[in-house]
Amino acid sequence: MDTLRIGWIGTGVMGKSMASHLLRAGYPMTIYTRTKSKAQELLENGAQWAETPKAVAEKSDVVFSIVGYPQDVEMVLLGDNGALQGLAQGGMLCDMTTSSPALAERIAQIAEAKGCMALDCPVTGGDIGAREARLTIFVGGPEQGLARLRPALECLGKTIMHCGGPGMGQKAKLANQIAIAGVMFSTCESLLFAQQAGLNVSEWLEGVAKGAAGSVAMNTLGRRVLAGDFAPGFFIKHFVKDLGLCLEECRRMGLVLPGTAAADQLYRMLMAQGYADKGTQFLTEGLARLNGVSWKSV
Repeated sequence: MDTLRIGWIGTGVMGKSMASHLLRAGYPMTIYTRTKSKAQELLENGAQWAETPKAVAEKSDVVFSIVGYPQDVEMVLLGDNGALQGLAQGGMLCDMTTSSPALAERIAQIAEAKGCMALDCPVTGGDIGAREARLTIFVGGPEQGLARLRPALECLGKTIMHCGGPGMGQKAKLANQIAIAGVMFSTCESLLFAQQAGLNVSEWLEGVAKGAAGSVAMNTLGRRVLAGDFAPGFFIKHFVKDLGLCLEECRRMGLVLPGTAAADQLYRMLMAQGYADKGTQFLTEGLARLNGVSWKSV
């Protein structure tokens, strides 16, 4: 196994599971996260703590980051105490946050000027994919960088797609999020329709989920909705961030995607109503309230 020393920044819903897979694979790891208590389990399992992203990088050959928003990416990688400040020549950055393609390009340029390399490697698969190490990883950046990191990335997921140069991993992930927005509409609207039509929703779900109308979202999030479980596999606030990035790219390309814009507005409405920390499947409840009815969990 490659003896890369790994730095890890971010231990949220997905980051904690992802870091744990690398630890179990035997990679030496140094961690920074804003709330140290969230990294406690990883520290107990052998990871070392650093007080800043810069300090993480000083002890690492490659620094992975998976944080909340593009501004967080910029701070932890490019800030005064950011990882790039502590990374030695020949080191690597691997940002796995869903972030701005333009920012990914800028990080790559600044890293290259320092004699380092940066990859943008956002992932899809949600909390379950992170826990089960079966994420899909979209990679933007040099092929030789991917070759160096592939053994580590294969600890996180087996579907690893090289999409092109810097920023292209982020663009591939945004295309994925556009597809997810449509799937969330189909899942949540169909469940609400089935309920209001008087169907046995549990039986209906079992009948259609295995056919052409089924989807991963229907089989996972649909079942959570039935149980009244709106805990986040993926936060509404983060989906709003992603959809905003999608629409920003659309404006840049002169592209009109009405479905994505509608999803953005509905999820922003839910966030404004105080549901930012609910899972994206809470759209079913939001649609029910929009129609003046109640969602009845099973």
